[in-house]
Amino acid sequence: MTDQQTVHLKKIDEYRWLIPREGGMRTDGLVYADERMMDVIKKDQSLQQVKNVAFLPGIVGPSLAMPDIHWGYGFPIGGVAAFDAEEGIVSPGGVGYDINCGVRLMRSGLERNDIQGRIKGIVDALLVNIPSGVGSHRKDLKLDKQQQHKVLQKGAQWAVDQGYGQWKDIEHIEEQGRIPDADPDLVSTKALERGKAQLGTLGSGNHFVEVGYVAEVYDEGAAGVLGLAKDQVTIIVHTGSRGLGHQVCDDSIRVMLQAAQHYGIELPDKQLCCAPLGSKEGKEYLAAMACAANFAFANRQIITHWVRETFEQVLHMGPSTLKLDLIYDVCHNIAKLETHEVDGRERRLCVHRKGATRAFPPHHPDVPVTYKDIGQPVLIPGDMGRCSYVLVGTECAYEETFGSTCHGAGRIMSRHQAKKSARGRMVTKELEAKGIYVRGASMGTIVEEIPEAYKDVSDVVNVVQGAGIGKKVAQLKPMGVIKG
Repeated sequence: MTDQQTVHLKKIDEYRWLIPREGGMRTDGLVYADERMMDVIKKDQSLQQVKNVAFLPGIVGPSLAMPDIHWGYGFPIGGVAAFDAEEGIVSPGGVGYDINCGVRLMRSGLERNDIQGRIKGIVDALLVNIPSGVGSHRKDLKLDKQQQHKVLQKGAQWAVDQGYGQWKDIEHIEEQGRIPDADPDLVSTKALERGKAQLGTLGSGNHFVEVGYVAEVYDEGAAGVLGLAKDQVTIIVHTGSRGLGHQVCDDSIRVMLQAAQHYGIELPDKQLCCAPLGSKEGKEYLAAMACAANFAFANRQIITHWVRETFEQVLHMGPSTLKLDLIYDVCHNIAKLETHEVDGRERRLCVHRKGATRAFPPHHPDVPVTYKDIGQPVLIPGDMGRCSYVLVGTECAYEETFGSTCHGAGRIMSRHQAKKSARGRMVTKELEAKGIYVRGASMGTIVEEIPEAYKDVSDVVNVVQGAGIGKKVAQLKPMGVIKG
């Protein structure tokens, strides 16, 4: 990979930077960031990765990067790229290892003061009821192969069929909680084995369940449609496809390395291994990826059910009082076939969003009817010590970024650096002093996720708002968090 210093940048405006097409690039790169953020972005290889993606066959529009961009496998995290359905490619590196890592947001019928003195009990119970950490599993939810196949085909819809939640939840999940054309026969035995006991588990890393409240409302009208009001209690769930998705990606990369060579695709970085969308390898990757995505949808749906049960158990309140309703669930790591207007005509594209969130505008047919007048809800979580944001999609995002925006704050410290920075500190005590009660599967996980390991999500969201690729609705602040 070429040194980061060889990436030429041209500032377009306060929030946009161009990487001009040169050499073997088939298109430009376009990065969303302000000047201060760009100084941080330049410290890793992510800009070079934006440039590398622009070399791939069939790319349509620029190779894009959101303001939470940082180095990843192949594509940068925060990378978005669209490829022509007939002439383009699909790349596992453009989706990532945690296929359909995503976020869902629930509102409640409670106010902050209703749970202020009960937050420790709620968080402790959540940690018991939702298995967290590396290799975590539920002893009471192990599936045989036939049941697993149904999960991989039906996603969140399978979970609701089994009594985990309500059918009205499905209306408020991206793709209604089920990616079509999933083929479980293309998922390896090893992947099935890794996922067998992991449904309904949080996992490790930056995954979390957060109990918080609405701290600020920026758009009263949109907030009203979403059912959000100041001081209202909210819950965020952030997790993905666990070991099953990781193994699907691992298996696919081995196939794609051979496929790229077979189809004569020149790669600036072998981590961008890929296959034509119309090829056997390309079709099989999409069908296996859909299985992992559906596993993730089912995973978040089951966790949602256990969140509801936990609140009932600790607060001794029924569903009609708690009103723990799903606002929305979005994918962060996915490649999807979508129709977009390019140069005045509609084209079928495979849009890769890696560490990026779909942000469709008002009246788009894929936006739930409930939200058609305001646009798709966009959920951007921050770190466990600051805040998160609710936005809605915009026409600008649809025109410029294939209806995409950022997915979070974006790491600026490796996990090793975070541990080194936190040495000798009582991180949980520091957070408790700020009114945030944090529990985790291990202290090591909590230390790796210290707030300063991430960009300030407010800075990231301000770029999104300033560039017009998302519109702020509300800010959420944490009260209690369980970490993977």
